[in-house]
Amino acid sequence: MCSARPHAATRKIITDAGVSPDYQFFTHRVGHGIGMDRHEWLYLVRGNAQQLEPNMCFSNEPGLYLPAEFGVRLEDDMHMTPDGARLFTPQSPSLEVPFATT
Repeated sequence: MCSARPHAATRKIITDAGVSPDYQFFTHRVGHGIGMDRHEWLYLVRGNAQQLEPNMCFSNEPGLYLPAEFGVRLEDDMHMTPDGARLFTPQSPSLEVPFATT
């Protein structure tokens, strides 16, 4: 999978919901590589053609920032397997209940 696909998919959901056309309120990449330096290359962003490969670790943290109203960003960290991305931790159930319980 190309690393720009998660960015495009996330941006489509937000745009289709009528919240943010293109980069109006969703002003940055969806995620980044995670390693020894925390924020590292492999950016999940428009125009990055690098393929996601098994054993890569990255964040998924889309954010919306509406000036003078609010901003929100939840981060999920994951790693690629031969079968696709797998979360390191449970996904947040909602904005109202951001921390998953088991």
